[in-house]
Formats: sequence, C-alpha cells, structure tokens
Amino acid sequence: MAQAEAEAQEVKERSKLSSYDTYFETIQSRKKLPRPLQEVLTNAFAKIPVSSFPAVPGGKVIEIPADTSVGDAVKILSENNILSAPVSNPEADTSSDWRGRYLGLIDYSAIILWVLESAELAAVAISATSATAAGVGAGAVGAIGALALGVTGPAAVVGLTAAAVGAAVAGGAAAEKGIAKDAPTAADELGKDFYNVILNDEPFKSTTVRSILKSFRWAPFIPVATDSSMLSVMLLLSKYRLRNVPVIEPGQPNIKNYITQSALVQGLERCRGRDWFDCIASKPISDFGLPFMSSEEVISITSNDLILEAFKRMRDKKIGGLPVVEGPKKNIVGNVSIRDIRYLLLKPELFSNFRKLTVRDFMSTITTTNEIGKVIQPITCKLESPLGNVIESLASKSVHRIHVVAGEEGEVVGVITLRDVISCFIYEPPDHFNNYMGFAVKEMLNQ
Repeated sequence: MAQAEAEAQEVKERSKLSSYDTYFETIQSRKKLPRPLQEVLTNAFAKIPVSSFPAVPGGKVIEIPADTSVGDAVKILSENNILSAPVSNPEADTSSDWRGRYLGLIDYSAIILWVLESAELAAVAISATSATAAGVGAGAVGAIGALALGVTGPAAVVGLTAAAVGAAVAGGAAAEKGIAKDAPTAADELGKDFYNVILNDEPFKSTTVRSILKSFRWAPFIPVATDSSMLSVMLLLSKYRLRNVPVIEPGQPNIKNYITQSALVQGLERCRGRDWFDCIASKPISDFGLPFMSSEEVISITSNDLILEAFKRMRDKKIGGLPVVEGPKKNIVGNVSIRDIRYLLLKPELFSNFRKLTVRDFMSTITTTNEIGKVIQPITCKLESPLGNVIESLASKSVHRIHVVAGEEGEVVGVITLRDVISCFIYEPPDHFNNYMGFAVKEMLNQ
C-alpha cells in the first residue's frame, strides 16, 4: 500500500512538473531575443539577493490569524488593498520555524470558493428557519431541513457542525421568507439577508479562516530565504505559477517580506532608464511571442451574463480575471477581476438581487463608487505595442493582466498576464532547479 501511494505521488509530481516545463519551454521557443542577452539578464538576476527587494508598504507584512472570521478577513484584505495574506497560527510557539508559525495563504480566490459553496447552504438554512418561524414542522421542510441539519455537501466542506447549523435554524436568522423547494430558489428570495447570514449570523459568523484554508487552497505556501536569489523568486512567480512568495530570515519564524507578481513587475518598471531594461522594453511584444494565449484560448464573459457566472468561471478555470465582451467579434467593454468579489462581500445592497445581477449592472454599480480598486475601462494594448508600455500599464494601474486588442472596436485577440511578463526576462539555467529550487518546488508539489 505504501509503495503504491509513493508511486502515485511520484506520477502526480512528474505530471505537474511536465505542465510547468511545457509552459516555459513554449515561451522560450517563441522569444526572438538574442541568447547572449537572455544569459546576461538571467545571470544578473541570479546575483541579486532577495533581501535587496523593497519591503511591502508600511514595512510590515499583513498577517491574518487563523481564528479570524472570514468576514473580518475580507475586511482586512480590502482595507489594506491586498489580494492575499499569510495565515498565522495563534497557537504556535514564538520559537517555531515557519512550518509551525504559518498555516498557509488566504486570498480572495479561496473566499470566492467558500462563498459560492456557502450560498446554497445559507439559502437552505434561511428557508428552514422561515418554515420554523412560520410554525411549519421539520417533516414539512423535508429535504431542505434534512440537508441543513444533516450537514452534507457544502456544510461538510467548510467544516460546519450540525449544532451550528441547527442553531441557525432555531435562532431565526430570517423570517417570513416562505418555504422554497430547493436551495437555488431559496437563494433568489434571500435579498440582503444573505449578506447578513454570511458575515453576521451563525454559523457563518463563527466560520474561521482556518476552517476554509485547506479545503479551498488556491496556491501553496512556499517561502524563500533572504539570501536566495531574485532569479529563484522570478521562476516561482512565472514558470511555477505562484502569485506570491513569502520571504523568511533563516533561523527566524516571522515573514520579513512578501513578494507578489505585481510588486515584481513594478520593480521592473523602476529599472526604466537602465540600458538593459530600455533595450528590452523598446521591443514590440511580438518579439517575445506575446500574447502567449491566442484569441481562441481567451476565457471571457459577456455583459449580459450573470456576475455569479463570472466568478464561477474564474473559480473553475483558476484564473484571476475575465474580459467583458460584446458582439460576435468579442469587442472588449470591461473587465471583471477576482478582487471584485469584495464588493459582493462588503456591500450588502449588491446582495439584494445577486443571483440575477448581470455583469453589466455589476460594473455599472462599481464604477459609481469612489473606492480604491474600482472597476474602470479595461486596460488594453495593441499587437505592435512595446513591452515597456505594457509593463508601465500593469505597474501604474496595479492590474494583473492586459488584453491585446485589434481594430478600432477593440476585438480581443489575446491576454498578457504578470506571469507572462516576468517570463520574458529570464530562462531557467541548467541544474538551477536541483541546486536552488528543488526543496521549494518539492514542497509545492506535495501541497
């Protein structure tokens, strides 16, 4: 049995490594940069220590204790205008190394998964509550009551207990909503009560970050040491698909820095004026084989689709955003990002019709706000745009992707991500994986 499990794990690891290699090899084969120039850049990044990278704003990494409620975690992320944060273990000894000190990363992606799963459970709980409040017995509630009290499906996933769900049913989370035939129908009837249940009432009020962390993990927690090279960080953020890399001091348990894809691209932008950067930045994106993703591969959403479908599509495809398109030529009219989920979580009024809210109406609502990170016109570039212009747009507007368009009407023909841009500057030297990154990637594959 143990041997079979070991062999299965080995096959899984080989499969993952193969997918990373395929992406990176495709990028390298499409670049038109002279090999000597690529070698100079890669060798330069290999000599830059991680400790030289600028600290996060404020100089301190925002951490979220594992016993924080999901609602409070959303507020922390939103108030600090960040997409993710390390989750610390409040029970850990101060002398613990990072494995004991940190449990993982929480981000909007994980919260989206939890909310989408919990939405149906919330509907069930409220429907059952309404029946109870109206004096209808448990037998009449039927399958809905059985699902709520039996803790199956989403309830089991988020780690809720039968007692907690029972408390929601008995406590009167909402009343006078009538008895729905199924969870989706009940959800249509929720209105603002859905927001109240998810963030303010039981069992959701007591649902902690710890309880959803493992079930809804989007990316692994892979730290690097301060004496590691920036090349290793760039490879982790590009080839190995991490969105962020925590930095630790050898022998110390606390995170010293937190390098995201966005911060790294902003760091590249600050190199403008240096010969090596200007040489590369002046070249058109086609010299790098960009966009790597063709128009047929671009995953989009139409303005008439439901916003719930947009977030589900991001969840299912494990992507951070979607272009909003209209017409047969898929002309771009907007963009929906993973971070926009916070408006559903933080603005109760959006829940009044959330299951019927279209992407167009959602974008219209957001653009009338003055909040940081509001949805604005999509960021685009042309096929002939210089790479430097793309980097400037990504860095200055703090976005994670730029859509490549053609024609005056803006037909989407590709997308360029932060990962793609980082990949343009480096390649993986022979034996770098084994010499410098074997441990990190091994940890990632095991997670």
